[in-house]
Amino acid sequence: MFLNGYGPLVLAGLMMTLKLALLAMIGAFLLGLVGAGCKLSRSRGLRALGAGYTTVIRSVPDLVMMLLLFYSLQIWLNRLTDALGWAQIDIDPFSAGVITLAVIYGAYFTETFRGAFAAVHRGQIEAALAYGMPPWTLFRRVLFPQMMRHALPGIGNNWQVMIKATALVSLIGLNDLIKATQDAGKGSGQFFYFSILSALIFLALATVINLAVLLLERRFSAGSRRHAA
Repeated sequence: MFLNGYGPLVLAGLMMTLKLALLAMIGAFLLGLVGAGCKLSRSRGLRALGAGYTTVIRSVPDLVMMLLLFYSLQIWLNRLTDALGWAQIDIDPFSAGVITLAVIYGAYFTETFRGAFAAVHRGQIEAALAYGMPPWTLFRRVLFPQMMRHALPGIGNNWQVMIKATALVSLIGLNDLIKATQDAGKGSGQFFYFSILSALIFLALATVINLAVLLLERRFSAGSRRHAA
């Protein structure tokens, strides 16, 4: 029998981890762009906001931040519903996991994007403005592609760390891959076997991420290679 009958449980945990990691990655990516924009803004208030966000989030251990955000979100929501006289709304572990991981790793993406934006030559932006490009077109066709070329190594690193950090959500009751393999190991009496299995699955996921980042690096560096040639 496949994995001593625990195959469906492990597969369901893997699917949960993949969904969690993908949605958290999208959220962290968007937060990173916003955070980088704040830190590079001419507004002193926005720069202070961006600096405060990255400093606080990166200084607190991920486990502590996960528990703080999970319980704080629920407390704030309870206070809001009490003030409005509404029925209590419970945040499910999946939504809480996506939000907390996005907030945590959005701070790391902020620094990745900030450095990548700063690496884009100012002359490229000035040329686009002189050509009459509107701001959104300038960002989409000039700034973003060149920024991504510099940011991709950091994006790949952050993404790999985030995949591993999904293991933290098992502490807030989500049946992810770690929780599934732990339950399978306890139920079958083969805890070491299922622990090795989870490690191999995470290694396979990291390998896939590396390949995806390599493909993206080729995509975004195509223009620079042609120029060099």
